[in-house]
Amino acid sequence: MSIDAISVEVFKNLFISICEEMGVALQRTSYSPNIKERRDYSCALFTPTGHMVAQAAHQPVHLGAMPASVNAALDSFPNNLNQGDIIILNDPYAGGSHLPDITLVAPVHVDGTLAGFVSNRGHHADVGGMTPGSLPISTEIYQEGLILSPLKLYRRNRMNHEIIEIICRNSRTPHERRGDLTAQIASIKVGQKRLQDIANRYSIEDTLSHMEALLDYSEKVTRSEIKKIPDGEYSVTDYMDDDGLTDEPVPITVTITITGDQITVDFKGTSEQRPGCINAPEAVTISAVLYTIRCIVGDQAPPNQGCLRPISIRTPQKSLVNPLPPGGVSGGNVETSQRITDVLFAAFAKALPETMPAPSQGTMNNLLIGGHDLGRDKPFVYYETIAGGMGARPDKDGISGIHTHMTNTMNTPIEALEFAFPLRLKQYAIRRGSGGPGKFNGGDGLIRDVEFLGPARVTLLSERRKLPPPGSKGGSHAHPGENVLFKSGYEEIKLSGKETIDVSSGDILSIRTPGGGGWGNQDPPSVELREH
Repeated sequence: MSIDAISVEVFKNLFISICEEMGVALQRTSYSPNIKERRDYSCALFTPTGHMVAQAAHQPVHLGAMPASVNAALDSFPNNLNQGDIIILNDPYAGGSHLPDITLVAPVHVDGTLAGFVSNRGHHADVGGMTPGSLPISTEIYQEGLILSPLKLYRRNRMNHEIIEIICRNSRTPHERRGDLTAQIASIKVGQKRLQDIANRYSIEDTLSHMEALLDYSEKVTRSEIKKIPDGEYSVTDYMDDDGLTDEPVPITVTITITGDQITVDFKGTSEQRPGCINAPEAVTISAVLYTIRCIVGDQAPPNQGCLRPISIRTPQKSLVNPLPPGGVSGGNVETSQRITDVLFAAFAKALPETMPAPSQGTMNNLLIGGHDLGRDKPFVYYETIAGGMGARPDKDGISGIHTHMTNTMNTPIEALEFAFPLRLKQYAIRRGSGGPGKFNGGDGLIRDVEFLGPARVTLLSERRKLPPPGSKGGSHAHPGENVLFKSGYEEIKLSGKETIDVSSGDILSIRTPGGGGWGNQDPPSVELREH
């Protein structure tokens, strides 16, 4: 088969369909509400050399980092990945993002020839550590849960059951871990079967050649779009509220240099890695860069690693965006990734001021609750990220109550939440007026009030509680978020953005998420309105 525009488009959709079907299989067979209801998972397809060639529309923070996981698997088992093998890992310093994200990687063989790799990543609600949910306000990674370097979960189609038992024994909710891992395995086998079907239908040679053609095409389109950006050097600094241990703002600096059809992204000037848990592994930083570039390039380029070929990324070692072990990273994947994205968009806004949106809420508003369900007489762990306001765009208002940028999950439905956990949702509403005003207004955040039906331990890992999402082009900043605890439903206690607390039955936690920044100067009121 000759390679032309039509055949490339056909194979692009075939490869994406593999990832989509893997995601459907994972979601439908999973056990935990976090994967089944919130869809906190991602699936992707890789070339035999470990380059991501296709992905489904899942989690940006997962997808951009998954190539590092595949490369870690290849490095750990050079020339020793056989048909029927499945690698499992979650180590943020060996291809992972943070410990709750468990990744599976499996080779796909067709008539003895390696056709590529399929991979999925699922966020497990608990993998041990010092607090329920495994996203603690930690000082080192050993406090965050069980660490899995690349291991063979399957060896020539034979499962190593001991690995599953170790994971379950280290989790507060072992039944969920067993069910979700089984779902991930099923998803992997679906991906293997579909890639084999394609290779058998079109030949292994045509399949492999079109993988490379898709990577080349993405690179070509990306370079073409970069050429439209004015050459120059564009620098921006923004700040994290704190690292959870001190009140000190944490700077993230980026300098983007455009030269022809190439971009250099340099994080020189960014804070050194912090004692707290907000350090972002390099794979997470690269993931944020890939996401930003894909937003600028648009849908013309297939979603694969070819988009990164024109991009040079420099991350100072032992910094917030490229830490060294044993630095804590539980918040880097969820919170720091959002600020990196904010900084990148702000830098590109200097080059393309009329096309870049205002900053969105800039946080995932992580809420983790764990304890013993007295009614069911068993432990439980609840994890959720909560939507907020999207930044206003150059031609329209931002969207209210939506997950933005590095997260693409859903809020847990009220019915599913109250059915599965000893919790009651007292309020779930748009936080009116929290978006920044401007020519176009930022989207509003949410109010989500949760009542506890028994004692529990709560961890909050959130940002934009001190420093609000700024506006763009003269637009105003949004309202920052708030975390408030009502003891026994009445006594109001304001909580910090990053905190672990113990609560009692009858307490109510109110999460009020930030809005998005406004875009452009507000039009002055009319003469009639001023006179009135």
